[in-house]
Amino acid sequence: MGFKRSSLAVLCSMAVYGVAYAEPQKIDDTIVVIGRQAETPMDIAASVTVIDAAEIEQSGVTTLTELLRGRSGIQISDSNTGPTIAMRGFSGSQAANNTLILLDGRRLNNMDIAAASLSAIPLSQIERVEILSGSAGVLYGDQAVGGVINIITKAPNAAGGNLSLAAGSFNTAEGRGDIAGNLSDSWRYYLSGDYNRSDNYRDHNANNTGSVLGRLQYRTDVREFFVEGSYYDNKRQNPGALSDAELQTNPRQASAYQLNDYIHEMTDAWRAQLQQKLDQHWQMVADLNYSDSLVSSVSYGSYGQNSRSLLEFNPKFLANYASEKGALKWVLGADLHRGDADFNLSGTDRSNTQTMTSAYAQATVPLTSTLDYVVGGRYAKVKDELQDATVYPAGTVLDAHAHALEFGVNYRPTAAQRVFVRADQNFRFAKVDEQAYTSPGVNGLKPQKGTSIEAGWDWHNTAQTVALNLYRLKLEDEIVYDMSAEKPAGGLFIGANVNADKSRRYGADVSWNWQPATLWQLGAEYHYVDAEFTAGANEGKELSWVAKHSGRVFSSVDITNNWQVYLEGQYLGKRYMEGDDANDGERIDSYWLTNLALNYRLNAWQASLRVDNLFDRDYVSSGYYSSWGNGYYVGDGRNINASVSYHF
Repeated sequence: MGFKRSSLAVLCSMAVYGVAYAEPQKIDDTIVVIGRQAETPMDIAASVTVIDAAEIEQSGVTTLTELLRGRSGIQISDSNTGPTIAMRGFSGSQAANNTLILLDGRRLNNMDIAAASLSAIPLSQIERVEILSGSAGVLYGDQAVGGVINIITKAPNAAGGNLSLAAGSFNTAEGRGDIAGNLSDSWRYYLSGDYNRSDNYRDHNANNTGSVLGRLQYRTDVREFFVEGSYYDNKRQNPGALSDAELQTNPRQASAYQLNDYIHEMTDAWRAQLQQKLDQHWQMVADLNYSDSLVSSVSYGSYGQNSRSLLEFNPKFLANYASEKGALKWVLGADLHRGDADFNLSGTDRSNTQTMTSAYAQATVPLTSTLDYVVGGRYAKVKDELQDATVYPAGTVLDAHAHALEFGVNYRPTAAQRVFVRADQNFRFAKVDEQAYTSPGVNGLKPQKGTSIEAGWDWHNTAQTVALNLYRLKLEDEIVYDMSAEKPAGGLFIGANVNADKSRRYGADVSWNWQPATLWQLGAEYHYVDAEFTAGANEGKELSWVAKHSGRVFSSVDITNNWQVYLEGQYLGKRYMEGDDANDGERIDSYWLTNLALNYRLNAWQASLRVDNLFDRDYVSSGYYSSWGNGYYVGDGRNINASVSYHF
């Protein structure tokens, strides 16, 4: 069995070898990122992209970060200790708080401003990735501003497993394994483990990363239950930022001020879910999640430690009433979160308990067999019990609330195309460490609020798909760190967290995929975003670190029945340095990255060779503006990885 360009064919070839993957997904198969229930992408008023197991395999990527780079307008910033994912025009520092990352529907976003740990999710555990471009304030609430990424892991739907070994540039080595099986007709299990170590591209940037996951699942026609546990351990040296002179001399060197710095994160997470059919129309789904993290670090020679825990209970009720016009669907739910965070860093002694409660409802109503509308709303409130030895030594209690409304229309004139229009409000509450560092006289930041309006058109046949989306995102009271703001009384460094002036983002997304022959597939996507301040001292200025132009092209060819080659180009345009809100400095150069993968399959064996940044292009992956001198972080040079795996 060779490589076939359709996702269905590749996934079926996997099934022949007994791999523990879920059922193959076609264009109109179900997803769960929208509606928080099973939906089909063409039947919802939103822009959704699905990266399935076949695409992951043919791309030859070795990390989730490289899989997402350039997709659906995603811009990635990386300060060489972990990436942040930006969607729809947010800077690197704001991206982690305005893009919601989910793992099987469970929030990965942290209580503090730290980005979600994408390296905690090995590709070997991923079945597919669902990307919603645009806000989803009604369905997901806090932080679902620029987009939502839901990473779906493999479920124990078949018996089998996989073993894989990989090695590559910068002394990289990785071992992965997973296995799934049946304990009875109703009980199944899934186990997965991964270990990765590498020196990485820059000096003093080595990592040792490991993760394990186990799931026990029960399923009948009317009830499904699973319990899952995972552990993640990642220690990575921090090379620090480089000056412009250091960047030009040797971009791989570490900062002379951070030669002993590192970050060490240990996280365990537990989850239980019950799905119960109540009658022919209604079902109940309830999630109970708990995660606990301990992060130890050395920063500029000073040791620090912070811990955080999060308990979530997310019940919801789903309804589906069939009619001649189509299905009337309801989603009714609540999200209850309680988190605790303690910071013991150099000069910082802080603790916070954050309680967040919200309720939401959404209805999809058919008007005709080809036209329906969606309407919904959410109300949320948050309470912070904050104590900071410097800023709030006596402690303080901060309360805030927000709401979001949604209305959309989806029209399918034929089975091959659809048109949608959607308006959605969004919000985000200040993170625990943002609330603790505000200017004198500011007792708590206001919630950030926004409105997103978008329209889209999709068309597909057996050989091609075309999609066009236009959007406008307007924000007020955006929560940012302002270097020019007055620092808190007793603050150790300049600037403060503020509610910024109004801003807006206009954008357009265009994508095209074509399969001219059974063995050949090619495609392209282009993304434009015009992001600027619309009030205040920087009115008319571009938002920093947001590239107006980005895109991606790719081609995949089956050379023979066993050999397949994949070629990809990723483009990111010029942008101002992070923090250069007045646009005083020079723009960072645009760049193209070229990636190549060669895959071979023979029976149950598969081998892959992936070369990232084929032409060894120098580029800046993250950077921060300062009138005293900018700080730069560089992206990886040419990176070659080879892997071999066995499916059983």
